[in-house]
Amino acid sequence: MKKLYFLIPLVFLACKSSTTTTTEKASNANPIEVSYKVNETEISDFLKYLSSDEMEGRETGTKGIEKAAVFLEDFLKKNNIKPYFKTYRDTLTNFKSPAFNIVGVIEGTDPELKKEFVVLSAHYDHIGIEKKDQADKINNGANDDASGVTSVAAMGKYFSETKSNKRSILIVFFAGEEKGLLGSKSLVEKLKKQNFNLYTQLNIEMIGVPMKRDYLAYITGFDKSNMASKINEYTGKNTIGFLPKEAEYQLFYRSDNYSFFQAFGKPCQSISTFDFENFDFYHHVSDEFKLMDIPHITSFTQELLPAVTRIAVSPTQEITMTK
Repeated sequence: MKKLYFLIPLVFLACKSSTTTTTEKASNANPIEVSYKVNETEISDFLKYLSSDEMEGRETGTKGIEKAAVFLEDFLKKNNIKPYFKTYRDTLTNFKSPAFNIVGVIEGTDPELKKEFVVLSAHYDHIGIEKKDQADKINNGANDDASGVTSVAAMGKYFSETKSNKRSILIVFFAGEEKGLLGSKSLVEKLKKQNFNLYTQLNIEMIGVPMKRDYLAYITGFDKSNMASKINEYTGKNTIGFLPKEAEYQLFYRSDNYSFFQAFGKPCQSISTFDFENFDFYHHVSDEFKLMDIPHITSFTQELLPAVTRIAVSPTQEITMTK
């Protein structure tokens, strides 16, 4: 997640005394049944490697993030997810050193609906190596946002194997998020020139540990669209709730969903389980794999599958901006 600067210390003090939440209740509509099972071992192995010391904190423009890019390219290729451009690498136009988004596409199965796109995304960059002289210098970024990348990768594998998407799916792993949303800003400029037909974007941001609430996750910009209520309708559960701190600190504007929202004016939002109470190591060298809750990440991804499937197959665009 793009740096919150002075907000985090204040948030930790403020949040401890209040757990008041509002939940967007699930509809009685029948959710899609998904028999596919997300593999917990694959989730663990993927996240462990992406957040390992070998990646040197994945700072944009470094050798460490280059290793991560190769890893993500290999994953997409292995799972028969085609490059959206000539290669998987989408070069950032707004960064001085060579840097790349990794972009794959799963074409929709419907002759008409495949012209519309659903974007599933997360940023794979982090903040790199500490300059201070200390024992542990690597900001591994397991929660921020290797956890989100892991979930999106698993969703990509699901669609590639099941062919259950009538709309086309764009799988995007952003670089430059920590530098000011640079990867998403660069990509949307290119997509706009192509008259890219965006339906909606689900951006996954920091889902490494669960919340102690009566819903699974929260969505940024809760009141900007009906995405929360539609996801709950599609899953048949209280999957998405409203987190007051999200609105207070305007997290909608702090991740790569905002670049797409600005460019397309469509429902583009981030889903997260980092609630400022459940993880003490935001932008810290202790944001490591060993603190990640693998069963939670697995079940989070599994619970979203009916929602992303319905989004990818509904005859009309049911997720809409709030008027």
